[in-house]
Amino acid sequence: MLINCKGQLIDLSIPKVMGILNVTPNSFFDGGKYKNEEEIIFQVGKMLAEGATFIDIGAYSSKPSAEFVTEQEEIERIVPVIELILKHFPETLLSIDTFRAEVAKASIESGAAIINDIAAGELDNKMFDVIADYNVPYIMMHMRGNPQTMQSLTEYDDIVKEMLFYFSEKVKLARSLGINDLILDPGFGFAKTTDQNYEVMQKMELFNLLELPVLAGVSRKSMIYKTLNNTAQEALNGTTVLNTIALTKGAKIVRVHDVKEAVECVALLTKMNF
Repeated sequence: MLINCKGQLIDLSIPKVMGILNVTPNSFFDGGKYKNEEEIIFQVGKMLAEGATFIDIGAYSSKPSAEFVTEQEEIERIVPVIELILKHFPETLLSIDTFRAEVAKASIESGAAIINDIAAGELDNKMFDVIADYNVPYIMMHMRGNPQTMQSLTEYDDIVKEMLFYFSEKVKLARSLGINDLILDPGFGFAKTTDQNYEVMQKMELFNLLELPVLAGVSRKSMIYKTLNNTAQEALNGTTVLNTIALTKGAKIVRVHDVKEAVECVALLTKMNF
C-alpha cells in the first residue's frame, strides 16, 4: 500500500508511526504542554528522531464535551505551527487533525501533507471538495455527532457492520470526486462505549475488507485507563498492548503520544513477519 505525500510515496507495507502534537490548551493528555516555539521544536525533533513518519497536529480538542473553538482561531493556532515545524524540519510530513474545510485548505497551502478528519466530512460538507482539489491523503474517521454530543450516540444494532457501511459510503463518495489516497480510522473513543471500543478492536481485521490502510488511535485513551483503573498518565503500557494487537490485525498506521515505544512494537512485529 502506497500513499502520495507531497510527491513522496510512502510504503505502508511496513506500518508507520504518527506522532501526536496537540497545540490546544485542553487536550485530554498533553493539553497546554507545547505552548511556545522551543517546546514545539523540541517535541517534534524528539518524535522524528525516535522514528515517527508523520506528525499529526491538532488545534481543536476532540475530547468528549470539548469547548467550541472558532474556525479563525483554529487557523491562527495551527498555521504558525506548520510554518515553524517546516522551517526547522522541512522534510516533515505533517498531518492536520481538523474537521473544517477552511482549516484544511489553509494548512495544505502552508505545507501540510495529510488531512485527518474525525468526522469524515460529516461536520463540513466542503471538506471532500478541498481534499479533491488539493489531492492529499485523507484520513476518514468514524464518529457520530460531534465532540459535544458523541457520547450520547452509542446505540448500534451491529457496530462493526454499521461502521463498514459508513466507510463504504464515504469511500464511494471520495472515489467519485477523484480522491486517491484514503485511510480509515475506526475512531476508538468516539461515539462508542468502552465495551464497544473493545468489540471494534477484537474485529478490527474486518476493516481490511475495504482494501484501504487502517489507522489505529488508542494512545492513552479512556478505554485503557478506565479498564485498568489508572490515569492517562499511567496508560503507556496499556497503549503498547493495544497498539500491538491493532498491528497484528492489520493496522498500517498507529497514532501515538509515545513514538519510541510504538516504533519498537512495529520493529518487533516486523521481525516476526506480521
